[in-house]
Amino acid sequence: MEEIFPMAAGLICGLLLGSLTARRRWAGGLAFSVLAGFLATVLSGEWRISMAFLLVDIPLVAGCATLGVLVSRTLVLRRSEGRRPV
Repeated sequence: MEEIFPMAAGLICGLLLGSLTARRRWAGGLAFSVLAGFLATVLSGEWRISMAFLLVDIPLVAGCATLGVLVSRTLVLRRSEGRRPV
């Protein structure tokens, strides 16, 4: 249950990053993944046990952000294919 925040944050981040250029997408995704992963570790209280939970939360956010980018890019490409002039 505690992993909902990093997954939701990653998906939302990915959906928002999907419209950016590739270079900005990488930089923004990396910065957001580290920030949201750190925030998820602190909010869940896992940092009291071990800061090693960062090694779980940061990749979790990054993976969900990647999934969000793929979904948003797929939707944009499908939408643009439907509007081609014949």
